[in-house]
Amino acid sequence: MKDMTQGPILRHLARMSATIAFGLLSGTLYFLVDLYFVAHLSAAAVAGVSSAGAAMFIVFACSQVLGVGTVSSISHAVGEKNQPEANRILNDALVLSALFGIATLVLGYPFASLYMRLMGADAPSAQAGVTFLHWTLAGLALQFPLVVMGSALRGAGVVRPAVIAQSVSVGLNILLAPVLIAGWGTHYPMGVAGAGLASAIAMAVAVLILLGYFLFREKYLLLGHLPWLPRLPTWRRILAVGLPAGGEFVISFLLIGITYYSVGRFGAAAQAGTGIGGRIAQALLMPAMAIAFAAGPIAGQNFGAGQAQRVRETFRVAATLGTIATVGLIPLLLWVPNLLVDPFTTDPAVRAISIVFLQITSWGLIAQALIYTCSSLFQGIGHTTPALMAAATRILTFAVPAIWLSTLSNFRIEDLWYVQLGSTALEAIMSAILLNAAFKRRLSAGPVITTTVA
Repeated sequence: MKDMTQGPILRHLARMSATIAFGLLSGTLYFLVDLYFVAHLSAAAVAGVSSAGAAMFIVFACSQVLGVGTVSSISHAVGEKNQPEANRILNDALVLSALFGIATLVLGYPFASLYMRLMGADAPSAQAGVTFLHWTLAGLALQFPLVVMGSALRGAGVVRPAVIAQSVSVGLNILLAPVLIAGWGTHYPMGVAGAGLASAIAMAVAVLILLGYFLFREKYLLLGHLPWLPRLPTWRRILAVGLPAGGEFVISFLLIGITYYSVGRFGAAAQAGTGIGGRIAQALLMPAMAIAFAAGPIAGQNFGAGQAQRVRETFRVAATLGTIATVGLIPLLLWVPNLLVDPFTTDPAVRAISIVFLQITSWGLIAQALIYTCSSLFQGIGHTTPALMAAATRILTFAVPAIWLSTLSNFRIEDLWYVQLGSTALEAIMSAILLNAAFKRRLSAGPVITTTVA
């Protein structure tokens, strides 16, 4: 356990964010490695896997519910120096994660085909997406206990074990991807099925590594020392904080789905180019995301300890660092986006769409970094509803205009990216306003003890 209620905020942020950034890089490599090999199959394969990736946001949203609720609750308990409560929260969260994993398998297999049809993909792209989902669902189910264990450690100020587990699994995925997707060494290429299987195997290894750490190395957060019969009040507390954060991911999922639906009229190349551009932009945001993810548990521990000024300082330092981490990316994306796109596609049409996407949306990177920071601070103080409210504004500022634009005969794909840019800026402004209001209410009232619903 790392006590982050003492010492410079900048030092805590630097220590945690550097390790988290490495973990995010590892996570992004999951997608980029698969994307690299899948992109050499066909445009339909890329479009199918990209569209299926939007479905994965449903799982990520649900895991976000558990992860955010666990980080917030445990960080408050750690800040209050209440180790028994932190252990109870961990055990209850793991039981809940098992139920979420089972639900993923029960619902995922029969509804994969329906989902791909709703995405508006053509027949080859839809088939590729269904195949990918069927092979990767087991790994998605394992995402829940993995996120809970990693989030529990992050709430206690420890991030290295989760990053090591993830890095090992990514290395395994890198080794398996060419073997299973392209058939290197086996002469039995599985295509998109291999991409799903590689990710599932790698995820299973990550879970086993992290579970081993808890059983044999962890001294503060303990497994198996308490009855596994869950406490419903703990579940309610986790869900009360986590559900709005999961709602943010659901909105992201809806917006991605609407994006693919809107560009579907331009064909598989447009969907593939959108998928490549989106994943590149997400990879470039990793440093800002790492800073934001580190800010949440730091704010949470200090909130639990009743140190309001340190919570405010956490936001100021994190927002400043996030801006610095993103502002330098804008010239890169404006002037030489082809350097980032070319490794992933040789199709001229896909390449052109990806470049336009990156050039236009580059202006929104700073706003996106601020959104991440505000969202993480809301999690830290255990009050995530305002972040959901800010995200929900994009239904009106992006989703509705996107659907309307797609009905116009003179609709250009560039128009969609400009609408997205404005929508992101408005969400960032609203997030900052709501966070300031939350600080005035909740920090002046003092910490909320971990035995109450946040």
